[in-house]
Amino acid sequence: MIWKKRTNDRRLFSLLDDDTIGHISDADADTTFDDTLSGRSTAELSAGSYVGNFAARRVKRLGIAVLLVTFGTFLFRIGSWQVVHGEEYRQIADSNRTRTRTILPNRGVITDRNGVLLAWNTPAFHLIANRADLPTDATLRAARFAELAMQLSVSPDEFEDRYQKANADQTVLLSDAVPYNAAITFLAHQNDTVGISVELASTRTYLTDAIPSLSHVLGFTGTIDNETYDAVKKLGYRRFDSIGKQGLEKAHESELRGTPGIEVTEVNAQGKTLRTLEKTDSIDGKDLTLSIDARLTAAIEYILEHRLATAPVKKAAVVVSNPKNGEVLSLVSYPSYDANLFARGITQEEYSALLNDPNAPLFPRATQGEYPSGSTIKPVYAAAALMEHIITPQTTFLSTGGLWLGSRFFPDWRKGGHGPTNVYHAIADSVNTFFYTIGGGTDAFEGLGLEKLMQYATLFGFGSPTGIDLSNEADGFLPSKEWKQETKGEPWYIGDTYNVSIGQGDFLVTPLQMNRSTATFANGGTLMTPHLLKDTTPVGVKIVPDDVDTVIKDAMRETILHGSSPLLQNLPEAVAGKTGTAQWATGRDEHTWFTGFGPMDDPTVAVTVIVEEGGGGYYSTPIADDIFAWYFANRSR
Repeated sequence: MIWKKRTNDRRLFSLLDDDTIGHISDADADTTFDDTLSGRSTAELSAGSYVGNFAARRVKRLGIAVLLVTFGTFLFRIGSWQVVHGEEYRQIADSNRTRTRTILPNRGVITDRNGVLLAWNTPAFHLIANRADLPTDATLRAARFAELAMQLSVSPDEFEDRYQKANADQTVLLSDAVPYNAAITFLAHQNDTVGISVELASTRTYLTDAIPSLSHVLGFTGTIDNETYDAVKKLGYRRFDSIGKQGLEKAHESELRGTPGIEVTEVNAQGKTLRTLEKTDSIDGKDLTLSIDARLTAAIEYILEHRLATAPVKKAAVVVSNPKNGEVLSLVSYPSYDANLFARGITQEEYSALLNDPNAPLFPRATQGEYPSGSTIKPVYAAAALMEHIITPQTTFLSTGGLWLGSRFFPDWRKGGHGPTNVYHAIADSVNTFFYTIGGGTDAFEGLGLEKLMQYATLFGFGSPTGIDLSNEADGFLPSKEWKQETKGEPWYIGDTYNVSIGQGDFLVTPLQMNRSTATFANGGTLMTPHLLKDTTPVGVKIVPDDVDTVIKDAMRETILHGSSPLLQNLPEAVAGKTGTAQWATGRDEHTWFTGFGPMDDPTVAVTVIVEEGGGGYYSTPIADDIFAWYFANRSR
């Protein structure tokens, strides 16, 4: 109540000017009014009012200051919540009332060139939990897990372990092996179980139980490791989702995976679904059709198994391609393994057995094996000499059994030599003297030299990956004078060039690279990029002139007719080829090679075989003969 000192008021109420109410001021009205009505004397009121007025003003000012500070602090906190932490708190609020579910797409299937299924999806049921709806107390959570396990007829042992390993992820995979009948029953009443759902998923299944070598081509899918998860979680992967780990599954992960969908639902305070707020359907992954011929690959595995059954060696690689367009028809590393072991979750015992196998079945020899080429490189160096015009098809050198270089002798494989030798005879009978001469030269003839030899090796695709659509392809190795000085502390000698000229020494190639170079001569001189997808647009570069290509092709045909591979004369179609043996370690048998193509009038297949430590058994040529025979009898589209 505020009283104001007004003369008209005093007159109105017949009051005197010195009446005690006259002491009331705007600032101390309430205090003085109380004192006056208490019956105090005028003297008391005068002193008390002065002191009371003074104290009241200080208290009121302090109160206003406190009020302003409090109000300002409140406004600051409100601003902080809204501006600085607004998004964070909104997400927390949303998480308290919504749940987001991932809708998995179907992973694309993989078929061979004839429609044979190589990789497909087998339905599976996963038990998924939302961490926000699980008890934070371990005892209560254990009781919840036990109840779930009984309901689904599964063991609860792994539930808590998976919960802990989820690293505080909101979505937790409790089980990836829920029985079908239990899953169907659970799905019918899923909304009654707060925060727990059964998700229809799948496991990858491969034909590799029947054709193991396809494992190195297809690869497999598996659970995402922590390092990979950090890189892919922004793409919508959950920690327990599967991802391509090797082979085509890895190389074409984005296409095969598809696009996951989401469903956002509103839940009540008990976590039960009230309604769907948002839903985006998933988009299934793309199906892949390969250039691979599954029947041919199965036949090659059978041939290797039977040809090597009684041999002391068991390790080999085979590459079969179409030289016209770079399609890889078969890519076999032998022995191999079953990719289904990894897709379903390999045990430590199974994995140890594969790792400790002396034949190394996990090693993809066809694309990652690096070997001395042996004499299979000789057609490339012969083409180089023709293209550099240091020889013609009629140029002849005399082979008397080898070359002397000071006190060191570089032999031909035939004691006494091969006599007068031109490029046709040199390739057909693998005459070392001819290639020593065109490679390193002699006192009477200037050869290509190491730099030119490596220049042409590079031109034919050696020393770098072929570009096939697989990861971790090896690139082989091209030696140089600088490399030898740096690594061995020795200068490069002409004897080193002689060794490289016949495919020995430090020059290394992969079976796929060798097949690619062979296909170049088969198709008329174009270096093709090999590929595994059927619908890939062929990519090639013309590197060999037609006249040179014709010479090399005819010389490789002479290998069959009058040279080192007469076994292949009995095939129903004419083929050409080149054999090779490669020394690689002192006291160990050589690797044996064969590479060739056919039919001669219109080559549609190039075949390359290497048997590790095949030695004097020459296993590669009989294996190639069997492969050509099967192909001509069963050639695919």
